[in-house]
Amino acid sequence: MNAFTARAVVVRALLAATLVTPMACTPLQVLTHSVSQNEARVPVGRYDLDADHCSITFDVEHFKYSRFAMRFDRKKGQLNWNEGGLANSSVSVSIDAASIDTNVPLLDKMVKSASLLDVEQYPEIRFASTKFERTGDSRGTLTGDLTIHGVTQPVTLDVTFNGFALDPLTKKDTLGFSAEGRFSRAKFGLATWYPAVGDEIHVRIEAEFSRTPAGA
Repeated sequence: MNAFTARAVVVRALLAATLVTPMACTPLQVLTHSVSQNEARVPVGRYDLDADHCSITFDVEHFKYSRFAMRFDRKKGQLNWNEGGLANSSVSVSIDAASIDTNVPLLDKMVKSASLLDVEQYPEIRFASTKFERTGDSRGTLTGDLTIHGVTQPVTLDVTFNGFALDPLTKKDTLGFSAEGRFSRAKFGLATWYPAVGDEIHVRIEAEFSRTPAGA
């Protein structure tokens, strides 16, 4: 390496150090906040489901080897939060049945077809709450009418209210919930492939609801 080449290498190294060091020394700006499970702190009003922060999955027994999971990608809903919190509030959710994703394209087509969900004739899955019974602080059982494949049956979910706060990014009043429950698919006229595919559907839900605060 001649003197000119050596100087060029040193200059490049110095430039790189000058550009990289400030970024390496700049601390990451992390947003943190806390949520409250005090239901009395939640402002009364209508909250819309945040579809980007909602997960609805079904899983079912597969040949007794495992439970096969699938999710729904498109959903909407609203929560009417009233005085008295969970016990006096109600929720309704609508799911696009055609948005089911099993992670197996061929199976998606089979599930959507007339042999099972028949999404062309029954494009929507709906849930509307009818009753809440408290089982502990920030938790309880939520019963509602579930409609799948044109059939409506009562279903009960175990619900946990994870908390309320002003979202630091959206600046919206936001509530978070976890829920799970089980139901028989045969009761909705969906007995196809039984017993290779089990009858009991296990549903899991993670959901956030938000609204713009008054005066914001």
